[in-house]
Amino acid sequence: MGFRLGNLEGRAVLVDGADLYDVASCSDGALPADPVAALARAPELSQLAQRLEERSAVAQLMEVELGPPVPRPAKIFAIGLNYRAHAEEGDFEVPKHPLVFTKFPTCITGPNSDVAMRSDRCDYEGELVVVIGEPAKDLTKAEALAAVAGFTVGQDISDRRTQFAAKPVHFALGKSFDTFGPIGPVVASPDLVRLDTARLETWINDEARQSDVLGSMLFDVPTLVAYLSRVTSLEPGDLIFTGTPEGVGALKRQYLSDGDVVRTTIEGIGTIRNRCVRVQDHGLGDLVS
Repeated sequence: MGFRLGNLEGRAVLVDGADLYDVASCSDGALPADPVAALARAPELSQLAQRLEERSAVAQLMEVELGPPVPRPAKIFAIGLNYRAHAEEGDFEVPKHPLVFTKFPTCITGPNSDVAMRSDRCDYEGELVVVIGEPAKDLTKAEALAAVAGFTVGQDISDRRTQFAAKPVHFALGKSFDTFGPIGPVVASPDLVRLDTARLETWINDEARQSDVLGSMLFDVPTLVAYLSRVTSLEPGDLIFTGTPEGVGALKRQYLSDGDVVRTTIEGIGTIRNRCVRVQDHGLGDLVS
């Protein structure tokens, strides 16, 4: 049995049902309070999670606001067109190799935080996010899952106006505005998530927009982790947004509006809910017109 790790006011906590347990306190200081440092000790987190009945909870889940479970990733990778149906809905060629881009770490925000939209062409993309737990380089697919601390739910919010403002398109720029990377509510250890049958679903308000099983990915988690490790050294806390299923808004001109609530859930991990708030335009055109 594994663990679910959350971030409560900057401290690592284990989530057990409705109860939150401070990792550093429950381990008598053997494990760090920092969430990223704790994730680098995943086997010990699993052991600690089996002994929580001996400890006292520090808070109740419904009474607090969790932060992003990985608040300071050094690197964020993202995979485009990783579900065949999503590629086909946009009339894109199905990739033969992973289509990789990056998101800036400053886009990360919490599982219930607001998303600040700076244009009227912002879009949603619900995704499984891989969390690296130990240093990894030049892995084989057979070795890849051993480097994974766990999985979390993510939204790859995209400003399509910025993304398609130039050719080739600005993948990284259009997807990296502050607050454009909600993740959470927890990092669930790999044994708690069925990568073949777990379902990912996204709702806008009460309307279902996306639904598919993780097993529909063109390039599965071991392939992506191994592939990236052949290029760059992976470090604890690095994130991989693994791609979105069909049903994104842009292809139907269903962009996000002020006040919309984006809700994304993955079986075995949990649900994130993010309210969209329309703020001032980004004004990028003013700089180049």
